[in-house]
Amino acid sequence: MERTPRGSRLHIAIVGRRNSGKSSLINTLTNQNVAIVSPVAGTTTDPVYKSIELLPLGPIVLIDTPGLDDTGELGNLRIQKTKEILQKADLIILLVDINLGLSYLEEELISLAKEKNIPVITVFNKLDLVRSLPDHTMAISCKTKEGIPNLIKKIIELAPQQNKKLIGDFVNPGDLFILVTPIDSAAPKNRLIMPQVLTLRDILDHYGVALVLRETELASTLASLQTKPKMVITDSQVFPLVDKETPRDIPLTSFSILMARYKGELPELISGINTIKKLKTNNQVLIAEACSHHQQEEDIGTIKIPLWLEEITGKSLHFTWVKGGDFPEDLTPFKLIIHCGGCMLNEKEMLARITQARQQNIHILNYGTMIAYRYGILNRALRPFQI
Repeated sequence: MERTPRGSRLHIAIVGRRNSGKSSLINTLTNQNVAIVSPVAGTTTDPVYKSIELLPLGPIVLIDTPGLDDTGELGNLRIQKTKEILQKADLIILLVDINLGLSYLEEELISLAKEKNIPVITVFNKLDLVRSLPDHTMAISCKTKEGIPNLIKKIIELAPQQNKKLIGDFVNPGDLFILVTPIDSAAPKNRLIMPQVLTLRDILDHYGVALVLRETELASTLASLQTKPKMVITDSQVFPLVDKETPRDIPLTSFSILMARYKGELPELISGINTIKKLKTNNQVLIAEACSHHQQEEDIGTIKIPLWLEEITGKSLHFTWVKGGDFPEDLTPFKLIIHCGGCMLNEKEMLARITQARQQNIHILNYGTMIAYRYGILNRALRPFQI
């Protein structure tokens, strides 16, 4: 069964003190035993992610988190991990043990969520253990499932609407798009990379026509077409060849630039271009990659981009790499951040990283804009979006 990638799903974090029933709620909402349930406090030691369909809302990710009241040195680290979840949460379910009530821990979490404009549903669990509650209180029992339908209705009511389109707002029924997808040592075996899959699906969802081919077939295919394509979209690594072989009257861009537009703020993700020209010897550059794939022989993030930057600037630079969910809180040591397309991050987390960079006055750009700039075709790649 085809699954919506995690980065394209709403992220709903379930937060609360130890033994408030967070793991039980995950199991109740999924109708599966996906989270370990135990009377031992602190059973959940790391965030646990579960992708489900919650109709009529659609595909979501539920995040089970460590307790807000965890103890000891490791406990403090787990609490920090829980608070970091706020960077990616679109909605928070704050679960409270009905016998204990709200404490300063829950109040602090509500304040943090308010600062980040994250909606919070405060839910009292273990309804089966009490006889009455104050009016207007959301209460459930994970044991008997009482109140769960009302909770689901509230989730659907408060969940942010995802209206952004990757390319769909450019697609009219019948429009032809050419997707150039190299198959080389960096291509995953037996599948396309995520931005290519997402772009293809968005075109099909809007009744467009997609022609997927290798870069070696582009020239002959364009020559054989009787209808001019609406746009050519290419992998950034073959930008120079595709730029050369695509007539100037056909719009051209890259999957990575589409991802920058979809997951973040495209103008912000080209703001670092002018900073490239100002880099000096020994300046530090942060390269952030949201996935954790094994390094390839000609890896973009660890090999090619550092070489290109030093080639463009003529300077010897220092590079730091972070992968997956890691991203430094203090960005001030860096003169520039170069980020991947962010297909493994949801929009919330990608925007949080962009905002963090902006607040610390550090310019940021992504792989696609960096590569297009390197080959002198950035203006052409941005032209379809009037930037």
